[in-house]
Amino acid sequence: MITLDAAEKMPLYEQLYAALAADIRAGALAPGSALPGRRAMAARLGVSVSTVDTAYQMLAAEGLAEAKPRRGFFVQETGGLLHTHARVRQSPPPAAPAPVPAPDGPRFDLSTGSIDTALFPARSWGRIQRELLYQCPALLQRGEMQGDAGLRAQIAAYLGEYRGVDCAPEQVVVGAGIEYLLGCLAHLFAGGVAAVENPGYHRTRAVLENSGIPCRLVGIDAGGLRVEALAGSGANLCYVTPSHHFPTGVTMPAPRRARLLAWANAAPGRYILEDDYDSEFRFDTRPLPSLQGMAGPDGPVVYLTTFSKSLAPGIRIACMVLPHSLLGRYRRDFAVYANTVSRVEQETLCRFMAGGYFTRHLARMRLAYKHRMEAFAAALRAALGPGLKLTATHSGLHFLLTLGGAGGERAMVAAAAAEGVRLRGLSEYYMADAGACAPDTVVAGYAALPAQDIPAAAAALGRAWGPLSPAAPPRG
Repeated sequence: MITLDAAEKMPLYEQLYAALAADIRAGALAPGSALPGRRAMAARLGVSVSTVDTAYQMLAAEGLAEAKPRRGFFVQETGGLLHTHARVRQSPPPAAPAPVPAPDGPRFDLSTGSIDTALFPARSWGRIQRELLYQCPALLQRGEMQGDAGLRAQIAAYLGEYRGVDCAPEQVVVGAGIEYLLGCLAHLFAGGVAAVENPGYHRTRAVLENSGIPCRLVGIDAGGLRVEALAGSGANLCYVTPSHHFPTGVTMPAPRRARLLAWANAAPGRYILEDDYDSEFRFDTRPLPSLQGMAGPDGPVVYLTTFSKSLAPGIRIACMVLPHSLLGRYRRDFAVYANTVSRVEQETLCRFMAGGYFTRHLARMRLAYKHRMEAFAAALRAALGPGLKLTATHSGLHFLLTLGGAGGERAMVAAAAAEGVRLRGLSEYYMADAGACAPDTVVAGYAALPAQDIPAAAAALGRAWGPLSPAAPPRG
């Protein structure tokens, strides 16, 4: 007699599958016998027909049952393999191979491209994905070129509520990473010239230039990208990170955003590429609404964002919001392209967002990273003393660390590496005019630094930089 328990963590369809599989392997269900009809089994157990169907499909995938059209599911003829299978399962497992030693690496990773994988919502994400694999075989077929409609609707609703983005689902394009989407935009803007922030993302410049878009470097100040310098650059495109400039953490204030939009509206063919890469992680106040929201759905702004920080870089899901002035050409020129994100991943994210899991996951991550930032900042101040200055701690997953008189940025990076700490100097993000870089400053990412490693990482930097700084207290 099969009984299912809704209070169990295991989904009902997995409970039913496990019970039937055990009966088949034990011989309680004879090979060739019919399994109860799906509706009859559902009524007997008080579950949905889809629950029973998923369990039966799992049995068929395992070779324990066979689906016969218009007749139902039958226990598979195994020719004695069930008994062999049982004997194999009872034999001791082979010894695991000796682990291969990992290559030497840093003890503490303070780079900006990593996240804490322990925060990934593996249980809920995996459960949704398992259900899809059995319930939605259509996801194995090609999907829509812009991304599946359900996911685009969820993204549009989320961006509208949390980032003030003014768009319809039809304007959303899903792609495998910002780099891929920038390549698509480079095609749409062929013959154009792009202004990029300096300091900023080397990768963005490389992608655009590799795609035939020459770049002009425009400096930033305390308000972000300097619009006056942009106006004199000869560019008709502007790539900008206004909510949280990378890597300085500067937020572009509303008056300058208005001037930037005025620049874009002043001549036909000008567009702003707004990269909102980590706006989810703001620890004091909500970020300013997006530039795209200020410009409206027909304005000269392409909005880009990624799920790399909020979920995981390896999942490779990003999106852009195209204004209507570009949407028609995009659809025409890319009509024969297949979408670059797995449909299973798309539908998993769609259900993850629709079920409220995504917003709850972000709330947990935001709190965890806020506590981590505060703990790391306190540990660094204790280890390095009053000469330490930390900036851009209000948002994002990194901050700037300045230690006056510590021998210069290069010496700081080298001494940190000798103590097993990986980080980068601020000047490494300058593509020109590195002399304008703040001295003795490094970029410290803390997303991949486990909370339990914070004291040791701070102590390692104290050992690395204490001897370099004349202001450091004596160490006995």
